[in-house]
Amino acid sequence: MEYVKTDIEGVYIITPKVFEDARGYFFEAFKNDEFKENIGNVDFIQDNESKSSRGVLRGLHYQKGEYSQAKLVRVIKGCVLDVAVDLRKSSPTFGRHVMVELSDENKKQFFIPRGFAHGFLVLSEEAVFTYKVDNLYAPSHEASIRFDDADLGIDWPMDAAEILTSKKDLEALPFNKAEYFD
Repeated sequence: MEYVKTDIEGVYIITPKVFEDARGYFFEAFKNDEFKENIGNVDFIQDNESKSSRGVLRGLHYQKGEYSQAKLVRVIKGCVLDVAVDLRKSSPTFGRHVMVELSDENKKQFFIPRGFAHGFLVLSEEAVFTYKVDNLYAPSHEASIRFDDADLGIDWPMDAAEILTSKKDLEALPFNKAEYFD
């Protein structure tokens, strides 16, 4: 696998080596020793999966305090634009974001460490999105930031009228009212 550091410390784009022939393809999606060597020790404890249709935007979500989560995300079917926002107050990139297109074709993965908000927009007719997390979900420590907050300047490549999101995400806090990480 190729591990590429992004402009934000701790965030990586990972591209697997894909072996294709007339039968289809094969690749290793996760190798713990290789992951540790390139990124560090992250003890993933759960895998999650969601299915969404075109225009669905999930996020920008994060968990606060001791329930913060690192995530390793990828798309099994379809295509999404994935975004991670740095919420670490002490970081020189605080408030900045990284975007990457993840698809079943490019097979890229995105590693997002603790201290980030995360979201994605489905660009294909349908997308199956899967991710590993290193901490349990704690509803009492869940938080969201508005996906269209002007302070973040995220350029979602879809007209606002086409975007479908949850009531909870529409009622999310603006970035300047969010809880940050130390």
